[in-house]
Amino acid sequence: MLEQLNKQRRKVSTLVENRVHFAAKDVELSIYDTYENAQHIRLCSSEVLFCGMLTGKKVMHVNSCDYHQPFLPNESFVLAPKQAVFIDFPTARIDKPTTCLAIEISRDKIAAVADMLNYAHPIQDVQFEYHSQLVHNEHNVQTQQLLNRLIQLFSENDSQRAFYIDLALNELVARLLQQQSRDFLFKQINQGHISTGIQAALEQMQQDLTQQLDIEQLSKIACMSRSKFFEQFKLLVGTTPQQWLHGQKLMSARKQLQQGKSVTSIAFSLGFSHPSQLSRSFKKAFNQTPKQYQTQYINKENS
Repeated sequence: MLEQLNKQRRKVSTLVENRVHFAAKDVELSIYDTYENAQHIRLCSSEVLFCGMLTGKKVMHVNSCDYHQPFLPNESFVLAPKQAVFIDFPTARIDKPTTCLAIEISRDKIAAVADMLNYAHPIQDVQFEYHSQLVHNEHNVQTQQLLNRLIQLFSENDSQRAFYIDLALNELVARLLQQQSRDFLFKQINQGHISTGIQAALEQMQQDLTQQLDIEQLSKIACMSRSKFFEQFKLLVGTTPQQWLHGQKLMSARKQLQQGKSVTSIAFSLGFSHPSQLSRSFKKAFNQTPKQYQTQYINKENS
């Protein structure tokens, strides 16, 4: 099925933002390929637009919030309804197109998923809801796998296609809502406003990424039983405490690689027992070694 999709993509009708798209209930998926350098290309939607970079580099300009930043693979960029972005394509070439996935999601679907999260798993002092604002972050391996799954589902003709697309869309929206909730939590933590047990536990974990997790201590800080702490943490943050801490280490490693630091120094600063342990974890998460990522990032920044 993916071969059929690739055949459609090779039917180029325009060199800038050549589009292949699919539609289903509450969602439309598009893949954009750009084959030449271009500047200030406008993109806007009446619904929430979730974008994931696949190859190449874009530079995104959002005048409404004075935002001007590069957009690279393994990153997500979410536009609020009617929020316009203007895009530059500094590295696009005919033999190496810049490729982006765009998923337009209805506001009714987002509201429905928020209601399901709030009803099924209420969290004290936390309400899942969509905030109409720009979101730009490095997504984890689970989100990348989900995006790949959506591409595959949309290109299939299976009789259960609509059902599985809806399941995957629910997960993507839940991750977006959790991301916004995490951003709100971390903002409160940084401002010293701790109002929930999970926030207090996150503050403790953030103090030192190299520390060994003490679930009993974190549960006490959160004023919860061990099982309740795991349940509430996973719902709010989207992962287990161990997975979150490991992911934070890898995100920190990416930032340090962008600064030109060596793999060895990064590994020991983050508590890995050996640089090879960091390299294995990094490649599993981002599908490339730390050195490959560092070289790619430096080349893209200098292009």
